Amino acid sequence: MENFWDSSVWGWMMVFATLLGSLLVGNILKKSIPLLKNSLIPTSVLGGAILVIVALIYKLITKEVMFDAPIFGANGTTSLEIITYHALALGFIASSFKTNGGKLTKQRTSEIFNTGVTTVSTYLIQGIFGLGITIVAALIMKDFFSAAGTLLPFGYGQGTGQALNYGTIYQTQNGFKDGKLFGLTIAALGFISASIGGVIHLNVMKKRGKLKLSSRSDGSLHSDRVESCNEIPMQESIDKFTIQIALIVVAYISAYFLMFGLGKLLPGMKSVIYGFNFLLGVLTATIIKTILNFLRKKRIVKKKYTNNFLMTRASNFFFDIMVVAGVAAIRLDELKDYWGIVLILGIAGAVITYVYNRIVAKILFPDYMEEQFLTMYGMLTGTASTGIILLREIDKDFRTPASDNLVYQNFPAIAFGFPMMFLATLAPDHPYLTLIIFVVFFAAMNIILFRSKIFKRQKKNKKDKEE
Repeated sequence: MENFWDSSVWGWMMVFATLLGSLLVGNILKKSIPLLKNSLIPTSVLGGAILVIVALIYKLITKEVMFDAPIFGANGTTSLEIITYHALALGFIASSFKTNGGKLTKQRTSEIFNTGVTTVSTYLIQGIFGLGITIVAALIMKDFFSAAGTLLPFGYGQGTGQALNYGTIYQTQNGFKDGKLFGLTIAALGFISASIGGVIHLNVMKKRGKLKLSSRSDGSLHSDRVESCNEIPMQESIDKFTIQIALIVVAYISAYFLMFGLGKLLPGMKSVIYGFNFLLGVLTATIIKTILNFLRKKRIVKKKYTNNFLMTRASNFFFDIMVVAGVAAIRLDELKDYWGIVLILGIAGAVITYVYNRIVAKILFPDYMEEQFLTMYGMLTGTASTGIILLREIDKDFRTPASDNLVYQNFPAIAFGFPMMFLATLAPDHPYLTLIIFVVFFAAMNIILFRSKIFKRQKKNKKDKEE
């Protein structure tokens, strides 16, 4: 029988209190210290970094792991990884429940499609360089895991949650010691690359007179941004936000039963299936949203139950928790043997992502090149939130289509990126074959991406020959 004063009762609460407390401390520091205030480092990353430093000092003094202390239920480190895992899916599910209005023009559809293809192409070029670097490292370093570089596109391109997912798969199924920590550290370096790289780029472009930074917004909201017409009341017998959370949880539990069934059908793929919790969560959320829309059209349900503003707040909360928990789970002392290769991967990831997205934005998005570049660079080294943070520095009112591209590109990105997720599971056993497939896949994606330029040039050459 549990007593209310036992650590097992309070352990999870202490973990959450520590994470949220670090966010508050990080926010205070960011508002108070000029260097941090002028930086674009997300508060969630700063809060996680504070916990990493505190945990390191605690370890030096006590020789114990801070989050494994009794006050955290003796398994706080595992709790941090579990929180990161679930928060990733919950954040994506909340985003999937948001509705978009208006019809897209042919040009806008093409730009959104190109943005999705750019996302996958960046994953691939990150994978090519990452895997290439660690294959070489494995030839030099004894017993080094040659497929470790495959975590670069998951840490940079997809963020903390997916870096943890694949790090866990490599650690449990392929024997990569500290695979989880390796993935989480790569993701943390991604946030640093987004923040520092973004600030440097903004300042350089500003000095050259090529862009003007936006003035800081006062953060005020108009009522039409909070609530649209024909929605359920904000407060009735049940609060509207409670409804949003209920829908998110129902979608996630539905995804769990789907994963459970697939795991029974494909037991050898169980780790991969459960690693796609966020993707299956998006699927179940989309199905539920479609059913609700159908019921509204048939007038069976009279009011709209989802609210974009509240779903955005929910997704941002889950992503903040995901990032701070993922960063806090890093244990620097256990990565002492890998710091050289981790830093090489981090620098390579930042440079390749910067250069490639700069080229794409210049060629395919000339009307709003800087906005598109900053959005994509921020997202593909950190998260979508990081991309938005960079964008707001020059487009605070989102007058350009860059922010919409970021939202809607998920559909083509998932469609084209899905095969890469399976290829990542091939890398540990066949690293050279995986590298070759990455290169071929990257070439194919760039033919699709630059199709208008390639085939337009071919048509022009053909016409010139005929003349």
